[in-house]
Parts: sequence; structure tokens; C-alpha cells
Amino acid sequence: MVQILLPRKEKLLKSASNTFLGIDWILFLAILPLLGAGLLAMSSFVGDNYFFTRQVLWIFVAILVFFSFSLIDWRFLRRSDILITLFILGVLSLLLLFLFGHSAGGAQSWFRLGSFSFQPSDPMKIILILVLAKYFSRRHIEIANMKHIVVSGLYAFVPTILVLLQPDFGSALIIFTIWLGMIIVSGVSKKHLALVFAVGLLAIGFLWGFAFEDYQKQRILTFVHPLADMQGVGYNAYQSTIAVGSGEVFGKGIGYGTQSRLSFLPEHETDFIFAAFVEEWGFMGALILFFLFGVVLWRILHNASLGAGNFEILFGVGVAIYLMTHFTIHVGMNIGLLPVTGTTLPFLSYGGSHLVTEFAALGILMGMRRYRRTAHKEMMENEFIGV
Repeated sequence: MVQILLPRKEKLLKSASNTFLGIDWILFLAILPLLGAGLLAMSSFVGDNYFFTRQVLWIFVAILVFFSFSLIDWRFLRRSDILITLFILGVLSLLLLFLFGHSAGGAQSWFRLGSFSFQPSDPMKIILILVLAKYFSRRHIEIANMKHIVVSGLYAFVPTILVLLQPDFGSALIIFTIWLGMIIVSGVSKKHLALVFAVGLLAIGFLWGFAFEDYQKQRILTFVHPLADMQGVGYNAYQSTIAVGSGEVFGKGIGYGTQSRLSFLPEHETDFIFAAFVEEWGFMGALILFFLFGVVLWRILHNASLGAGNFEILFGVGVAIYLMTHFTIHVGMNIGLLPVTGTTLPFLSYGGSHLVTEFAALGILMGMRRYRRTAHKEMMENEFIGV
């Protein structure tokens, strides 16, 4: 049993009285230009606007989810039985992919529902954040004990392996990074952290020998020697770096990106949308994107710091790690600093599955904001959450 400090009940009720006023509007308004930037990068301006039209629909659905989730009192997620149920359902959805999944881009990662597709690894990331937030919030005093690192690692290991087998190396890497980031902020000792990295290196060696597909190995080798196969596996990474570099300081102008508009840059609506955007907006446009993402992360961490308890705080930190990992990997592979892994850029890349998941995570954070800690300097009543 771990003691959690919570605000007085009357303050909780007062904080929850104005629901929509409880939204962090700085966070929400910082996301809107990111959504607009994604739409501009994928719009053809002439002819068919398939991706643009469908993305507008997904943005509408995602924002609806965001505001709907912000109305919910999420304290029921502190219950271990609910979180374990969600985790089991998430794992089952990943297992069912091997029977009913739709293959796209060499990975069996999607459920096809008519004209729409759903990628279960996206909500699995949020479920893992919730499970780890609950686990560490109850054991933060004992985090120096190695067994808690092992147990928490098992929660991440199961979905990571299932996603790798699809194979989807990018999503598996993000799931692993979420776990790694959360154990670091939970106060793991440096000795145990070094051991984790050692195990990670051994795992990479094992994956290279027994799990990675040939095309995944080739992508990594191409990252080390990017010019070795420019017409083959290295083509995407090479075209991406050309697009980014050709944007120079102020870009070529909206709609004038030759690499993306003339289809030299593959998947410019999803995996390489950063390169497509920077080609047209230049270095200054990239700075604007970095600034807006910085604001989003700042507001997420600010809201996390006001969490009513350790569970809410750790969840907010986990969401920040999740979005930052997506952003870092996507930008890194677009500018040739990281291997191409097929990772989306939050709020910009085309696709409803990841977009709805991102807004759902932020909606949960806004719901937690409604009963946040409102009086830091007062001695607040102590409430206990059972094991």
C-alpha cells in the first residue's frame, strides 16, 4: 500500500465544476497549426485530394474524442483490475493481427474495416503508459529494487515482441522507449540503468540474428552507409535528405516542393511528411514546428506536474515521452540521422489511428486536469489507494 497525497474533496469538486474551462487552451491552440501544417503538406491543390479530405475527417473525429475524454473522471483507471483488463485486450488485439490483420508496406499491422484501417499498436502505447504509471506510482519508494524493473519490463516486452513479429520495428522501438523513459523518471539507480542498457545491447544482438527481416537489416546497414544503395533500399532516405536540403532557409513555397509533388519522395503524406513540409517551408518552417512541439511538450509536463497523485503525474510524463519519441525518430530518419522505420510525425502525418490515439491521450490528461492538485502549500488530507 502506497500513500498518495490528494487535494481536499471540496477543492476537487470546485476544480471539476467547469469542464470545458478546464481545457489547457495553450496546448490545444499549439496543436491546431501543426494539424494545418500537415494538411498543407499533403494537399495536392489540384486534382484528387484523397489524403487531405480523409485527414480533415480524422481531425474532426480526433478533436471530438479529445473534448469527450476531457469530460470523464479518470480516477477509475487507478484500479488495477481495469488496467490489467485493458492490457489483456490490447495484447489480444495484437495477437489477432496474425489471423485477421491486413498487410501493408510489408507489415501485417492493420485491421481493415471497410474503407478504414485500424492499427492496434497505437492504443497499446497508451495502455502501456497507464499500466506503467500505475505500477510505478505504487512502488516508487521501492524502485531501487531490481525486481520492479524486471516486472515492468515484462509489461513492455510482450507488446514489443508482438509488434516486432508483424514486423513493425518503428512501433516496437517506441514501445520500448516509453518503458525506458518511464523507468528513468521513476528514479531507477544508475547501476540498474547500466544493466538495462547491457541487456538492451544483448537483445539487439539477438534480434539481429533471429528476429529482424532482411529488409530491416538492410535499412540499418543503409543508415551506416547511406550512399551504398541509393537506387534500392537507400532511395527513400536519400530522397528525404534531398527534400530537406533543397528547402534551404525559406523553402520553395507552398505547393512547389518538387520532391513530394512529383513523387520522387515516397510516402510524403506519412513517413516523410517532415521532409515534404521543410522542402516547402525551409529551415524557418522547421524552427516553427520545433517551437510548436516544444510548447505542446511544455504544457503536457506542466499539467503532469499538477497531477492529483503519482499516477496522474507519471501518466502525463509518459504521454510526453510517447510524443517526443515519435517526433525524434521521425525527424531523425527524415534528415538521415536515424534508420528509416516508418514512424509517423504526431499531428502532421496522415492517418486516423495514430491521430485519434494522440488526442485520446491528451483528452485523458485534460480529464485528469479537472481534479488536479490545486493547493500545493496546504497540508492536504491523506487518502490511500489499496493494492
